[in-house]
Amino acid sequence: MTSDNMISNKIYALICKSDGIKAKDIARELKVDRTTVNRLLYCYPFIHDLCYRDKDYRWHGYIKQVRPHIGLGEYSGYYSTAQEFLELSEEEWFETLKEGCKNIGRNLNDTRGLFHSFKDARETMINLFTDLQEHVDYKDWEIVFELRIKRSKAIRIYADVLVITDRYVFSLEFKMKDKIEAEEVLQAGKYSQYQEVIFGTDYDVIPVLVLTRASDLYRYVPIGNSTAELPVCSGDMLFNIFDEYLGFLD
Repeated sequence: MTSDNMISNKIYALICKSDGIKAKDIARELKVDRTTVNRLLYCYPFIHDLCYRDKDYRWHGYIKQVRPHIGLGEYSGYYSTAQEFLELSEEEWFETLKEGCKNIGRNLNDTRGLFHSFKDARETMINLFTDLQEHVDYKDWEIVFELRIKRSKAIRIYADVLVITDRYVFSLEFKMKDKIEAEEVLQAGKYSQYQEVIFGTDYDVIPVLVLTRASDLYRYVPIGNSTAELPVCSGDMLFNIFDEYLGFLD
């Protein structure tokens, strides 16, 4: 990561954690010269696309880096707390999701079983929360279906499902398959570095590939030709991913 990107990410985080902040205050807080701050405010894609300046010259983020993540729902097919999600029937949730998808420009062409995949992901999440209920209080966790941040060619961030705890963002890529395919491992990890910018340094983003037609699957798989690895699991083993990071069975 370049020096400009590191500073830009810090500027973006300051903006998104504030209720409005001026450039001079950003410069003072980060101990960076004002000229550099002004340049980055207008050229860094995350700031250009996901922040705005008000009439009093204060900068604001469209997606806050606070809990709950105010503004995140504007880029989601469905957004709520885990508790609110669990209180909805499948029909209520599905109608809300479809309306949200229309609002964010998500294509709802069902010729290849899109709606079935939506419901498949929901069923997996319902089962996960059922398994978790005796071990952790997840009521105020946030859950997102169909994240679509597509402000320009520079900023394009997608996720099938996000589960946001107080410390982790689990970014779940769902496939109705039982075999691991290399390109889908790449797809699952593709946007995690950008999600890290959106959610800030208070969070670790955990990308996961979930194969809902598999069973008893839980392993780490190399991402492309790199040394990095990504967890791949079946829907019935997703509980173990959460336990690995949250440690509620220790």
